[in-house]
Amino acid sequence: MSVQSTIDGRAGLDIFADTIAEMTWLEVDQAAKDGAVLLWAFGVIEQHGPHLPTGTDVYLPAARLRGVRATLAQRGIKALIVPPYYWGVNVVSGSFPASPNVRPEVIKELMADVFAGFARDGFRHVFCFSGHGDALHNRTVHDGIRLGVERTGLDISFVIDAALAQRIGLSLDDPHLTLVDGTPSAHVAARAAQVSSPSAQVAPGQYVDVHAGQWETSMMMSCCAPLVRESVRQTLKPTNYGVEDLMTWRQGYDAARRKTPLGYFGDPAAATLAQGERSLARSIAAAADAIERRLRAAAG
Repeated sequence: MSVQSTIDGRAGLDIFADTIAEMTWLEVDQAAKDGAVLLWAFGVIEQHGPHLPTGTDVYLPAARLRGVRATLAQRGIKALIVPPYYWGVNVVSGSFPASPNVRPEVIKELMADVFAGFARDGFRHVFCFSGHGDALHNRTVHDGIRLGVERTGLDISFVIDAALAQRIGLSLDDPHLTLVDGTPSAHVAARAAQVSSPSAQVAPGQYVDVHAGQWETSMMMSCCAPLVRESVRQTLKPTNYGVEDLMTWRQGYDAARRKTPLGYFGDPAAATLAQGERSLARSIAAAADAIERRLRAAAG
């Protein structure tokens, strides 16, 4: 089954589509009684260059979760999608308009309160995803998960690839992680890990693509094409930045805006629909595999 068959035109542009926001309380109640698991994405509203919408980090994980839900259903695992959270931490884009920055302590408390509601409703497993690469944002999501587990006793985990987990300082044996390998996010995180030190070596002609560039733009072309400013995208020149540039950019705020005044870091003009479709399909399959492994382990 193609990824596109799981995402129709409406769903791609509607972050409430196929979530519990469209269900009645009776339907949600029955799903909890049937042992359904919950899928919850944590994105942000943040600038994504002159060619992508500020909701890119919300639209992409929303599309991924719809695919994960459908894949799990084929394997006999019932899952519900929680409407995405989208007021997050913006350090790198903090000096750009339309990139609000929420205090981590606010996010963690909100997460814990919502987790408490899930526990009250009878759900037992919650799988959290991030659509945003900011290190502090992802550490905050992890902290909110830990707080939720402490207060509710639910099995709550962060579906994340190993490279990103290591980059933000998490131990790979952390019980609150559901590790994913081989996903597009893993590709991006692996590149980030590779260039996490100024002494790292990047082959001549290789440049870093981390924000609103080729990969992220390709993904948006595959699931939310009407929101991509195609006429603008085609005119954008590659940033051709390497390790030292990435280190400067990651300082965030004014340093990042000076380094990338248009808000993108990579080569959006090189994006293709085919690349986006392949990337989304791989990310869906890998996440579904990771969730199934965790559930099997929990069942003994």
